[in-house]
Amino acid sequence: MLEERLVPMGSKARKAKNPIGCLADRCKSGVPINMVWWNRVAENNLQTPNPTASEFIPKGGSTSRLSNVSQSNMSAFSQVFSHPSMGSPATAGLAPGMSLSAGSSPLHSPKITPHTSPAPRRRSHTPNPASYMVPSSASTPVSNPVSQTPSSGQVIQKETVGGTTYFYTDTTPAPLTGMVFPNYHIYPPTAPHVAYMQPKANAPSFFMADELRQELINRHLITMAQIDQADMPAVPTEVDSYHSLFPLEPLPPPNRIQKSSNFGYITSCYKAVNSKDDLPYCLRRIHGFRLVNTKCMVLVDMWKKIQHSNIVTLREVFTTKAFAEPSLVFAYDFHAGGETMMSRHFNDPNADAYFTKRKWGQHDGPLPRQHAGLLPESLIWAYIVQLSSALRTIHTAGLACRVMDPTKILITGKTRLRVNCVGVFDVLTFDNSQNNNPLALMAQYQQADLISLGKVVLALACNSLAGIQRENLQKAMELVTINYSSDLKNLILYLLTDQNRMRSVNDIMPMIGARFYTQLDAAQMRNDAIEEDLAKEVQNGRLFRLLAKLGTINERPEFQKDPTWAETGDRYLLKLFRDHLFHQVTEAGAPWIDLSHIISCLNKLDAGVPEKISLISRDEKSVLVVTYSDLKRCFENTFQELIAAASGQL
Repeated sequence: MLEERLVPMGSKARKAKNPIGCLADRCKSGVPINMVWWNRVAENNLQTPNPTASEFIPKGGSTSRLSNVSQSNMSAFSQVFSHPSMGSPATAGLAPGMSLSAGSSPLHSPKITPHTSPAPRRRSHTPNPASYMVPSSASTPVSNPVSQTPSSGQVIQKETVGGTTYFYTDTTPAPLTGMVFPNYHIYPPTAPHVAYMQPKANAPSFFMADELRQELINRHLITMAQIDQADMPAVPTEVDSYHSLFPLEPLPPPNRIQKSSNFGYITSCYKAVNSKDDLPYCLRRIHGFRLVNTKCMVLVDMWKKIQHSNIVTLREVFTTKAFAEPSLVFAYDFHAGGETMMSRHFNDPNADAYFTKRKWGQHDGPLPRQHAGLLPESLIWAYIVQLSSALRTIHTAGLACRVMDPTKILITGKTRLRVNCVGVFDVLTFDNSQNNNPLALMAQYQQADLISLGKVVLALACNSLAGIQRENLQKAMELVTINYSSDLKNLILYLLTDQNRMRSVNDIMPMIGARFYTQLDAAQMRNDAIEEDLAKEVQNGRLFRLLAKLGTINERPEFQKDPTWAETGDRYLLKLFRDHLFHQVTEAGAPWIDLSHIISCLNKLDAGVPEKISLISRDEKSVLVVTYSDLKRCFENTFQELIAAASGQL
């Protein structure tokens, strides 16, 4: 009966209510079974769900995949490699074509609870294209016609796991005939919309672009950088809940008198790791500042709620004496590899030559042009779109940026901008008279933000900070008129000219016009290219897990006190296969290095295809003809033997 099942209790057996409830009554009454009744047993079965999302697991055979349920425990090996594929104790009788490196299927799940039963697995899995077309033998229709739902295309299915019968609604579309999918892992060609974006390479690449790889490596290098505490004793080992401080800019000398031109205080910047979440953050320290009024924390809380792709998010503000003097510290998200707009575009001392006053008898140099001393207009519009988007979000939240300055704008990658140090002025310049209304002056500050944005755009158009000085404004606008479009000129004039009404950042949207769509298109094309690189690394990660398993088997000095274990039985075949992979030679005896050969053989091993190969011993006296399916069986059996020994089952 569905309502009851036998639960073994030592040498006796007692009747126990099925934890999934009286399903037969529910079916007869027409109540839809959507697995919501699993919540009744969830608190008693808090097992960690078995990760089963495989890249591709073809369905084979007419028998149920749950006919033999493996009850093996999770292996210690899975804890080392931290990937579901490395700890899936599959039985020797794997289905043909099943991936060795993919996540374990329900057939090989060590413990199956209502949390890991069929229907939730289907809802949580990454969609498998083959499962939409190929009929699955994993489930069989319920023979009771009462439990069939009248809706078309949906059938009540059942699966029995560990003596418990689960019912679920199968929403898989009916299989289509004439559709054939590969039964092994392959590298698909580059998507055509991505292939036409970039110059043709001499050969197809299995890895991400060198430029992207180098950028990521540099970011990782900066993120993991540390200091030698003996060489920099002035840097404390711990500040509040942050440790491993690393200066991101030269530290000011102890007797420094000159203060920051932006904030009016001596400042320094560090990378640090928060001990609460082990994530890196950027700490902006204000030297010698005493916080006397905590009412400004209302503005800090408002800043902490702002999340925007062009704003460095403020996480917290605290005071500390860890630097041997009272200091105020602002903690921001850390963006490795970022540089300021000042260092990217305004570090050329010759860029101000056009605005420098000439001595008597000297002639003006050649007029700067785009791509010949000036920035391309498309780059300037890309910056305008991002900066205006950040200002729009800040002003909508009722705040003001107040740091729209080239020294406080970060650039990561090629054109990605982020406004840094937000909220610092709101704390440093907080007046006691603002206690009743901290937002009283925000409207004035927002108008100042628009003027600051105009100065930044003008400086970019002139490629010189000298162009924004009052005595050079007319000459700078002439340079903009000659080299750039009227829309850019009008935008700069609108931002820098005083108006008789309150202006809004939304007013410059008509001037941006269709250029906004150009930036959106560029961002989406960049996303397509990065996704293509990510697709390559998905396959590379799978092959690495396969090689990691193979490496634990080959050339093992001793196993179970048997020094010849790696040279006998199935292990000998795997040793010859390793030689077939990596130790090929030409007719002249020179090493034959072919990455395509290695990848192709590993993919065939992972799928267990029936193709035959010849494995030759090192003395060339023995030739063994085997199929990849045979090698896969040997591989899996040997690996399970190692897992059993590691978990103490042998």
